[in-house]
Order: sequence, then structure tokens, then C-alpha cells
Amino acid sequence: MTITITEKAAAQIRKQLDKRGSGLGLRLGVKTSGCSGYAYVLDYAEEQAANEVVFEQHGVKVLVAEADLDKLNGIELDYAKEGFNEAFKFNNPNVKG
Repeated sequence: MTITITEKAAAQIRKQLDKRGSGLGLRLGVKTSGCSGYAYVLDYAEEQAANEVVFEQHGVKVLVAEADLDKLNGIELDYAKEGFNEAFKFNNPNVKG
């Protein structure tokens, strides 16, 4: 199982954790969304739950529930600025259309 965190994403996670003043890392999950399948869910984690796996790169941690690992395996978490918009981007090789 792999989840890749780009340097840009790691810098943004670190920036947000510093701004919050606390936090262990970023929690990444999926939820059922409409007829198309799944949507990504992001939140900041204060602690690791018993059923979570931690991926650490570039000095930051991303926590994923074991139940979501099959849907997120191989994903690359990136952060991009396009015009006035800034957001995390998900490059998922498992998505089919």
C-alpha cells in the first residue's frame, strides 16, 4: 500500500498545522458520493485512531483508515495553485473515468 505526498502538499500540510497550533497530520478518507462513487474527505488529525495507517513523507503524516486503503492505494496527494484557486489535488491511478 502506498500513498505519495508531494513536497508542495507537505509544505501546505505543515503550514496549516502551524497555523492551527496543533495536530498530528492530515486525515485522508473517502465517502460515498452520488452515483459516481466516491469523494475525498480531508481533515486535520489530532491523534491516530487504532484503525488508521500512517504514511509519512517530507516530514508530514497522512492518516488513512484501513477500510479506505483499497480505494486510496497508489494515490498521489499534491497541492496546486491555479489562478486564484489553491487546493489539494488527488492523482489516483485507480479511478476509471
